[in-house]
Amino acid sequence: MLRNGIAYAPSRAPENVKNAIWAANTLRRKPYVWGGGHGSFYDYGYDCSGSVSYALHAAGLMAAPLPSSDLLRYGERGRGRWITIYSRPGHTFAVIAGLRFDTTDLSIGGNVGPRWYADDRDTRGFVARHPAGF
Repeated sequence: MLRNGIAYAPSRAPENVKNAIWAANTLRRKPYVWGGGHGSFYDYGYDCSGSVSYALHAAGLMAAPLPSSDLLRYGERGRGRWITIYSRPGHTFAVIAGLRFDTTDLSIGGNVGPRWYADDRDTRGFVARHPAGF
């Protein structure tokens, strides 16, 4: 569920997924910064893969931030039940418990920073991956 830009985890979601959602919520007002979140999980601003890495780290599913090119091979192939990472060269976003966590606002056509979106986006050209078991 999405309310006022904040995502709320379903009560039946695993704790890892809840942790990913709450961590992503803390980034929702951070600006887009190319390379942000890569030197450290804690940064002033975040890019797409830095944002996704941050959420996965909070879920206990990633030890170090990964760029989009490495997220192309992260986890297992295909969509996950709770978390799916969509990657292509140059961009990554995640769908966590049915909500899209992305740095690109498709309505304005640009990077705004990490935000939740209730709408889907075209995934043609993206590789779908998921953490094992999620």
